[in-house]
Amino acid sequence: MKSSIRSIVDINQTAGAFQSSIVLRTGDRFIDAKSILGLSMTLYRDQTYRLDIHGPDEEEAKAAMLDVFLKYGLLVEIND
Repeated sequence: MKSSIRSIVDINQTAGAFQSSIVLRTGDRFIDAKSILGLSMTLYRDQTYRLDIHGPDEEEAKAAMLDVFLKYGLLVEIND
């Protein structure tokens, strides 16, 4: 499934709203979700994504990131 430019922008803007570190893992790559360039090179793959979120507002960030990934039909797992 290919993601749209809108999904990349939404994911980037959602991540940028939080102080927590939000790292997208795909295979052996680690991408800062606040980096629009990194996202644009990563989200065009058909796969399940893994998010590692840590920081002062991580619970809110986890909920928001899950919502935005699901909005675009992207499969995601988030750390506990």
